[in-house]
Amino acid sequence: MPRAKKVGSTGGLGPRYGTKLRKLVLVVERKLRQRYRCPNCGAVKVKRVGASIWRCGRCGAKFAGAAYSLSALAAVPKRETPIEGEGG
Repeated sequence: MPRAKKVGSTGGLGPRYGTKLRKLVLVVERKLRQRYRCPNCGAVKVKRVGASIWRCGRCGAKFAGAAYSLSALAAVPKRETPIEGEGG
């Protein structure tokens, strides 16, 4: 008996749109649904709230990243560093 193909979330699309596009959608949706590491607390609890909005389930930090996957560079919160020439 043949094994079923693992089509994941794109199985609902059926034969429409072609295999190449369905595979691309599958890759994007897997990245979208996976959990990421929080830049604040380090827990692997970050989930997508909306388009490019991500929230940590542990510390509650909310930050902006990429639309479909959390970009570590865009998500790192900016910290102000004092300039050496200026006084307190």
